[in-house]
Amino acid sequence: MKIHEYQARQLFSEYGIPVPRGEVATTPDEVFDIAQRYDRPVMVKAQVHVGGRGKAGGIKYAPTPEDARKHAKKILGMEIKGLPVLKVLVSEAAEIETEAYAGITLDRASKKPVLIISAAGGVDIEEVARETPEKIVRVAIDPLIGLLPYQAREAAFKLYGRIEIVRQAACILTQLYSCFMEEDCSLAEINPLITNPAGEVWAIDAKINFDDSALYRHPNSDAMRDVDAENPSEQEARQAG
Repeated sequence: MKIHEYQARQLFSEYGIPVPRGEVATTPDEVFDIAQRYDRPVMVKAQVHVGGRGKAGGIKYAPTPEDARKHAKKILGMEIKGLPVLKVLVSEAAEIETEAYAGITLDRASKKPVLIISAAGGVDIEEVARETPEKIVRVAIDPLIGLLPYQAREAAFKLYGRIEIVRQAACILTQLYSCFMEEDCSLAEINPLITNPAGEVWAIDAKINFDDSALYRHPNSDAMRDVDAENPSEQEARQAG
């Protein structure tokens, strides 16, 4: 089961992963009000269960509340890969110095969770794996003992050279693993994981997929389901059990 970015951000925040402030809106006027309240540049981001939002024009930078409203008028109601955009996330814009990728998924061959990181963040990770596979680092995790501190630090050193940034990144990777396991995810992903000029590490995008077979253990997660964003055939299959 997929959830929207704003929902994944909220879950990340509960696990201590630093994410920028953001609120969801369904009308251009709501977008204007949120941007005006934040009193700083914002990002207006389409909330749909597909990738490629930026390339489709579904993610826009807005330096003023009026710019945010104008972008929202164009984004709300547009279709991205056949799915209509019914809501947008209005999020504080971040100053970006570097971008990286961090994700955890299940490696069915080894029957273990695997941490995947890359210094080539902010773009399609499948494209990176296909064109420059040497930029992808994989760390197999023993599910009985979890992601060990030295593994998190070693992974962070693959991304950063400054020790104060490595410590922050290692902590975020550990928190990401906790979220992945405790919430029975099939995917927990940050793309991009950024550093800003102040030397802080932030998750400015969030993606979570839940294991459908484990949703009975997580009624709060199942409540995040957006039926309007589901493929009709998936709805029919789920209703048929």
